[in-house]
Amino acid sequence: MNDTVLWTVDRRGVATVTLNRPQVNNAYNGDLIAGLHAAMDALGREPGLRVVVIKGKGRHFQAGADLGWISTVARQGPRENAEVSRLTAEAIRRLDTCPVPTLALIQGGCFGGGTGIAAACDVVLAAEDAIFSISETRWGLMAGIILPQLCRAMGVRQVRRYALTGERFGAEEARRMGFVHEVCPLGELDTTGDRIVEAVLMNAPAATAATKRCTLSSARAVVDDSELRDLIGEHARTRQQAEAAEGLASFREKRKPAWYPA
Repeated sequence: MNDTVLWTVDRRGVATVTLNRPQVNNAYNGDLIAGLHAAMDALGREPGLRVVVIKGKGRHFQAGADLGWISTVARQGPRENAEVSRLTAEAIRRLDTCPVPTLALIQGGCFGGGTGIAAACDVVLAAEDAIFSISETRWGLMAGIILPQLCRAMGVRQVRRYALTGERFGAEEARRMGFVHEVCPLGELDTTGDRIVEAVLMNAPAATAATKRCTLSSARAVVDDSELRDLIGEHARTRQQAEAAEGLASFREKRKPAWYPA
């Protein structure tokens, strides 16, 4: 076990999962991905689980991939890269299909993979200071393994803008497009979340689980194994191409990438 993801379950069956790498704005690496799987394994053994709340420790919810770690992974072989992409994609799919309602509380930055976590949750609340970006292409990478969830959460028209430009957008814009359900002051994020949790707890557990399952099925919103394999393969290959090497180098060296016109 590692401490990059923490989780607790209270007497009501309310789980709190906390991303715990505040020193790097909760950017994900192999340990954090493993921590997410460990949390979901543990919560899957909780017989009275009713709802899962996901938070990020510190000023930011989740700042996407740890680009230093991504650089290390990219230098490994195709098999190792495919395995990293598979574990990442499976973590998102497991969250997406979690049998109980899930609630994301977003403050500060929510970039790259962080937007995928949010898109995979049933309810998303954002503090007024929240800022979002689907930023992978800025670094020569691609968001393939979270694109299905993003398209369903914010609509393909919005993904076609924000995943292609990497622009940042604020909490109110995220709410306007339907990606975020509600915006509140930063100091009220937890209490607003408590209100959503209380609403879930008033509902019958089996009926709630069946409603979620049937909703995903009716909307054809579950990524099947064949689609997931294709997304994983493309995601892993892109990480090993020359553009990714240049994009990650431009990040390290704090400069514009070579593809930016002189």
